[in-house]
Amino acid sequence: MPSPLFADRPAQPPEPGAVDALISQTRRLRGEVDAVRRDAVADEDDPQQRWQRALCDLAVHQLDDLGAQLGQLRAGVPVEVPPGTESGGQGLHDAGFTTGPGTAYGAAAPARTGALLSRVGSAEWNLLTDEVSWSEELYQIFGRTRESGPMSLDEMPTMVFAEDQPLLQGMVTDCLIDGKPIDGEFRIVRTDGRVRTVHMTGEPVLDADGCTASMWAVLRDVSELRRSQRAVRESRAGLERSREIERTERRVAVELQEAVLPPWRGSLHFAHDGPAPLDVAAHYLPAASTGLIGGDWYDALALPDGDALLTVGDLTGHGVAATSSMAMLLGALRGMAVAGIRPAALMGHLNQLLETSVQPALGSAMCCRYDPVAQTLTWAQAGHPAPLLFRDGTGRALRRPEGVLLGATAGAVYDETETRLLPGDLLVLHTDGLTRGGGADDDTGAARLLALGPRLAGARDAREGVRTVVEEFGEESREDDACVMVVRVGR
Repeated sequence: MPSPLFADRPAQPPEPGAVDALISQTRRLRGEVDAVRRDAVADEDDPQQRWQRALCDLAVHQLDDLGAQLGQLRAGVPVEVPPGTESGGQGLHDAGFTTGPGTAYGAAAPARTGALLSRVGSAEWNLLTDEVSWSEELYQIFGRTRESGPMSLDEMPTMVFAEDQPLLQGMVTDCLIDGKPIDGEFRIVRTDGRVRTVHMTGEPVLDADGCTASMWAVLRDVSELRRSQRAVRESRAGLERSREIERTERRVAVELQEAVLPPWRGSLHFAHDGPAPLDVAAHYLPAASTGLIGGDWYDALALPDGDALLTVGDLTGHGVAATSSMAMLLGALRGMAVAGIRPAALMGHLNQLLETSVQPALGSAMCCRYDPVAQTLTWAQAGHPAPLLFRDGTGRALRRPEGVLLGATAGAVYDETETRLLPGDLLVLHTDGLTRGGGADDDTGAARLLALGPRLAGARDAREGVRTVVEEFGEESREDDACVMVVRVGR
């Protein structure tokens, strides 16, 4: 009865626990085979004993390969199955291991080995009679016809890669002269031009005087296995390069964002003191899933005429491209606001700038201009959530003026609206990544934000208000990054 390790099974992804069990079973079987190999030393001159030892050596190599592939499987690396070694094979014969009458030793092969063995052949070179015996499979490995006959030890290097010839000659010389066992690999070029990698194991057979009378060897075609291992190494190297690129991109994006977004150190002061100064604080929340910095921004700026600029926005994408586009847009917004351009016209200019950018993107934005003397907030938006106004512990969204996404259409016209603020009022400006739910009509996030009214009313300053919002939303696994700004009108 076949071992469960080699039993035919339907192709399906193995569970991690099953892979660990297979690894343990392979190690245990490898130890048992190794013990049998050590015991197979009864009669060095008996071909049956030599063949048994060769089979044990081959099984140990195969189990080592299997253990390595199972380790790759456990690590999540795809493992290629060499052609002709799929589950359901019919033993050594189907795997290319041909033995029996007319082969080197005439020993019967085991009945079944399943998917473990690749193509394997055997050979013996008699140094006294110059006779050479090859198994049928060895002709197939070397692409040689039966009529051509087996190759002598002197002929074999003619099919071997030039750089591998010294390795083969060294192994053969050490075996014939010093009686050392053979265990190594070399590449051959068959008569049909195909390149194969061959693993060779063997030992000398000594005569009564202790001189080498013949040499036997088992040769295994390991081309597909080595190709698979190279592919795994290249995949790992490529994965590491990708990870390094991602780490570099994230570092650059973070540094760029930190250089652009303003650090908050307390209340925002204006050039001309008004009756109701603003206390401003903000916070950026990165996306939990991607780990990349996005194109969200916030800003507050004292303008030359005594007004204040308040803005938040969000560009599509992540990484350096999105962050650099955000820096460009925010720089243009600051410059136009300082030049006195009103919010609605400013949105139109930003739309044109984004539409003609070398890195096309879509964005949502909100631009507010606060007059501390008249205590009025004039604002426009481009596909962005409205500011939330909290007064006496109750919150509501301000009515949104018309405005499409930035970069969505050429020549877009934006409206603006005006809202009067009172001392003690608190505004929450945010990007949609903060409150976005699982569906387009899911407004549970906005409802949760409005429900923070009593807690926000009790906040000592804007910074404490930001902490309140972050405590409510900061630990969530958002698919997109977000930012929040809290603005408190002084009394």
